[in-house]
Amino acid sequence: MTTKQLNKKLNLTEKDLAEIREAVAKAESRTCGEIALAVTAESDTYAEWELASAGITALALFLCVFPMSSQIYAWLSSRFWDIEPWYLSLFYAGLSTIAVVVLYFLYNIPTIDSLVIPASVKERAVTNRALRHFAESGVYCTDSHSGILIFVSWFERQVRIVADRHISEKVTEDLWNIIADEIAENMNGGSSKEAFLSAVEKCGQLLAENFPSDGEKKNQLDDGLVILEN
Repeated sequence: MTTKQLNKKLNLTEKDLAEIREAVAKAESRTCGEIALAVTAESDTYAEWELASAGITALALFLCVFPMSSQIYAWLSSRFWDIEPWYLSLFYAGLSTIAVVVLYFLYNIPTIDSLVIPASVKERAVTNRALRHFAESGVYCTDSHSGILIFVSWFERQVRIVADRHISEKVTEDLWNIIADEIAENMNGGSSKEAFLSAVEKCGQLLAENFPSDGEKKNQLDDGLVILEN
């Protein structure tokens, strides 16, 4: 899935993005914590799984066609002059190569792709991508170490909320998981804007309760929704 396709699926206007940015700023005004938002089309290319699936399927097709060698050889003989036995091997090699290529592109279709990639692989990929952005975006190094990242991976239909160490000491992971599940539910229902606005409000409440504003708030992270490039 491309970033352009992701933007279309999110269906967020410039006004929607501005509302989300304002919601983050409002939530952060009550706390010394920071809230970062990010969404990506997919957390991994999964190319190795798509290629492996294409190879396995092509092998299965080859095994189905192999018992028909005599019929295929007879068909080749009717189409070409002076057919040699090794032509049959060349035919199988070409057929297998074409099958792998066609199936590889077929397995890149999101609906089919999601079926061939194990759930555990997708979960690990989303977690790793979320942690990577947590580090790359600087959420991990705010002054009070009270930053959180709300990370959405569209292809996998999964959400991660990653909290810095001081927040983890006071807010249990179960609470973040409840909010993450609500985000996923709203996203599946086609309400991307509402998903982010609701999540920001609830995360802001938790931060305000545990990390109230000290009156000297300085914004250390971008308040807007970051759409990551693949």
